[in-house]
Amino acid sequence: MSAADEPAGGPQRLLIDGAWVEPAGGHYEVINPADESVVGLAPEASRQQVHEAAAAARDAFATWSRTRPEERAAILDRAADIMEREYEPWARLAQAETGAPTGIARGMQVGVGVARFRRYARGALEPVERGLPPQVTEAGPMGAASVLGALEIRQPVGVVTCITSYNNPWANPAGKVAPALAMGNTVVVKPAPQDPLSVFRMARALQEAGAPPGVVNVVNGASVEVGEAAVDSPDVDMVSFTGSTGVGQRIAEVCGRSMKRQLMELGGKGAAVVFDDADLDAAVRGIGTTFSFYSGQICTAPTRVIAQRGIYERLIEKLTGYLAFMKVGDPGERGTVVGPVISAAHRDRVESYIELGRKEGARIAFGGERPVVGPGPSGKGPSGRGPSGKGFYVAPTLLVDCTNDMRVVREEIFGPVVVVVPFDGDEDEAVALANDSDFGLLHYVWSGDVARAFRVARRMRAGGVGVNTIGRNMEAPFGGFKRSGVGRDVGSYALHAYSEIQSVVWA
Repeated sequence: MSAADEPAGGPQRLLIDGAWVEPAGGHYEVINPADESVVGLAPEASRQQVHEAAAAARDAFATWSRTRPEERAAILDRAADIMEREYEPWARLAQAETGAPTGIARGMQVGVGVARFRRYARGALEPVERGLPPQVTEAGPMGAASVLGALEIRQPVGVVTCITSYNNPWANPAGKVAPALAMGNTVVVKPAPQDPLSVFRMARALQEAGAPPGVVNVVNGASVEVGEAAVDSPDVDMVSFTGSTGVGQRIAEVCGRSMKRQLMELGGKGAAVVFDDADLDAAVRGIGTTFSFYSGQICTAPTRVIAQRGIYERLIEKLTGYLAFMKVGDPGERGTVVGPVISAAHRDRVESYIELGRKEGARIAFGGERPVVGPGPSGKGPSGRGPSGKGFYVAPTLLVDCTNDMRVVREEIFGPVVVVVPFDGDEDEAVALANDSDFGLLHYVWSGDVARAFRVARRMRAGGVGVNTIGRNMEAPFGGFKRSGVGRDVGSYALHAYSEIQSVVWA
């Protein structure tokens, strides 16, 4: 069955062994977070269908792993071409599924998806062999004297289950699928149940680009057993997961029983240390991305501000002023900065944390109340399709006068909420506060003394640290310390993550 047979507007089917298959569990509705309309019908796979997908990937691995790197690169490049051809409708779909503002849906979702496929088309051509210095051995119990040569070879792991996050249904799966395929692995993709339709479009692009049957399989379901089957299948060699620490721990337990490889990008509670000599405007712009970028639904956000007392009040004043200009509303309307969160359940969870912060003694400097998004230009609801007041919106909220023992400071809220903790001491106190966390994904330092900023960065227990920036170098390794994950990806590190190292030694 070809990509043309995949339904464009009807209920979505599963992709198993190159065929678009009806789901055994029927379909469920994918809801637009902006106006609560139905975006489409997502498939609910059975446990057996997930295992069939893994078996298909296992069968395809023998051939795909031996394809020439140039062939794998060409398929990834052609898939990127198809994504660019379908850019507009697929960006609209991503926006409808996630509630992301237009610029995010276009540039940071589909746009980053395309870029990652291009990057790993090149990555497929990177060397996988490295010669090691020869070793001279003297005669002994193991044999005669000799000179031993050695070669390090990166081999594909096998079948990789890619379980992706809901906050970015393009960039996140592309960052898993593209490097895994580039290295010669085959994949079973399990999208987040809230917004899976975009991932099926990515699979459609790969199929049209010439990926052989079984190389890419996509299963889906809202039930826990679908994800469990994608992890515990005996045909799966590795699990790559992005999501909450709690789910990651359960996946790790299952993987440990059969020694499956793992790549885990889990929760974050990014500490943003702001010293007295910092450029406050730059710091506010960086911290403000927590509110605007995916409505705070991003694990790398600087959600935990640790501010030196000398600039504490001014920082709060500037953050409050910055928030006053952030338009909350229909993500499709020009000027919208903060769209909805993914679901009603998640909105309620974020709001419960705001209320918890109030009870713990934090002061709400801005936000704290549920916004009612007014009628759009058509006089109807946020997207022009329903009554006003629809959608899963959370007001950007600033909690100040916090202490490090508060749950709102220690736990990942995953919404447009920033907490601010003051400190009176020196950099030792700042580092201690930043490191007093279960998480260690990305931290940040703002200081006019660059030497101090780098000194503090080196002491932070985090996989990455931004010095006077929230920008990321997309060739630098990405991953977390502590409960923020296991392993590293991005750039060539992703190719390494989806490979096993083999040594060949000769006399």
